Amino acid sequence: MNKGLILTGALAIGLALPSFAQAPAQVKYANTITAEDLTKHLTHLASDGMKGRDTGSEEGKLAANYLADFYKSHGLTGPVDGSYFQNVPLVSTSYSKVALQIGKTKLVENQDFVFVGDGDMAKAAKTQLVFLGLVTDENLAKVDVKGKLVGLWAVGVRSNDLVTKVMDAGAAGIVIVSMEGQANFDRIANRYKTLAGKGRIGFDQETKQRPIFMVSSDKMGELFGTSVEILKEAAKATPETVAAQKATYQVVKTKTPVEAYNVLGFLEGTDKKEEVLVISSHYDHVGVSSEGEVFNGADDDGSGTVSVMEIAEAFALAAKDGLKPRRSILFLNVTGEEKGLLGSEYYSEHPVFPLANTVNNINIDMVGRIDYEYQKEANKDYVYVIGSEMLSSQLKKINEYNNITYTNLILDYRYDAEDDPNRFYYRSDHYNFAKHNIPVIFFFNGVHDDYHQVTDTVDKIEFPLMTKRAQLIFYTAWDLANRENRTPVDGTNTRTDR
Repeated sequence: MNKGLILTGALAIGLALPSFAQAPAQVKYANTITAEDLTKHLTHLASDGMKGRDTGSEEGKLAANYLADFYKSHGLTGPVDGSYFQNVPLVSTSYSKVALQIGKTKLVENQDFVFVGDGDMAKAAKTQLVFLGLVTDENLAKVDVKGKLVGLWAVGVRSNDLVTKVMDAGAAGIVIVSMEGQANFDRIANRYKTLAGKGRIGFDQETKQRPIFMVSSDKMGELFGTSVEILKEAAKATPETVAAQKATYQVVKTKTPVEAYNVLGFLEGTDKKEEVLVISSHYDHVGVSSEGEVFNGADDDGSGTVSVMEIAEAFALAAKDGLKPRRSILFLNVTGEEKGLLGSEYYSEHPVFPLANTVNNINIDMVGRIDYEYQKEANKDYVYVIGSEMLSSQLKKINEYNNITYTNLILDYRYDAEDDPNRFYYRSDHYNFAKHNIPVIFFFNGVHDDYHQVTDTVDKIEFPLMTKRAQLIFYTAWDLANRENRTPVDGTNTRTDR
């Protein structure tokens, strides 16, 4: 990152720093966002008693009620017919039986394989397991995949399109290697073992007969009775040289409704009240492990959720003092982010306020820690800013202006790079607004060793830095809510022009 370029965006459009006889009003309310209050709320939401705030869990409902009570106590209204809750209709899909036998070997689920597909079968199917290796037209011409389980070698590539191509060619199912080495596979298997007892949370969708089993490279070699090295070579151009094996498999599926809610607190604006600024976080996390260990989710995304709470309080206090924002503000804490951005997807498809009137989304997901990159830096006062110039040329400049005026954080844009492999722009709740051409800005602290681990606990949160980040977000939100014109939409969700 070239830190010397951080200020240029704001200065380039002539946003000279103001000279105030006294601090502007927003400073008073930004200062109500304190480390003490953030600590109090996060200590509650990320406690062991909240059991990881899993989507649809009783503790998730307790967290939702905590948020709603907070908004009510500060005079914010419930915009869903007077309620603070938007029901998100989800189901828990579980597979009460997943069986896979190759030859005489009965494989153990979440040990020898993980099931990553879909299906529902009254009876077990008998077929062959054939090896295709790489999904090329040449290999498909050499191996008859119709009605068979098909072994794929998809290490280091995105496999969704490959699986679809093979299923479209008539395959009955897939056995896939997407990573080499048993150790890498074991980490995936342990995660699936944790999730197995809970079921997969999502929207109710039609069942697709797509039995897809993931195995390690070592296990694939065992199934075909050969070495990994021979399979890797055969995968390129000679898959027909690998002998087919007898195979039997069965998948039995059940669905159970899940009670889950987005939480909404609303502050009506004044002369531009029909226009709405959305400030969001996700309050869910991943619950409890199969061994009973709590995934507290202090940073992910307890930090973002309590930041939204404190920002909401700051705006509410200003409103009580007669300084209501010109535009309305929706404080939105969504459920199901960890299950695939479900709560924000549902809101974007069933908005309480018209999307045409939604001017921006500010999303806060993990703002309480210092990541790998900045652990080695002398100045750790930073935040990653993602997507701020993707859809609007002004949003980045507005945020930079407020930063150089009030907070002086390092604004790091490295994750906006077109070739960034993390693709964070597409991986949190803001994207469900961006895909509807609503300009977004996503605040993020980066990844650390405790990401999605039981060690993501409150004692590791950097509260003074988190306070400064939340204050920057408040200043930017104040600006967006009160400026004369909404930010124009003059970009796209692709990066080819940047």
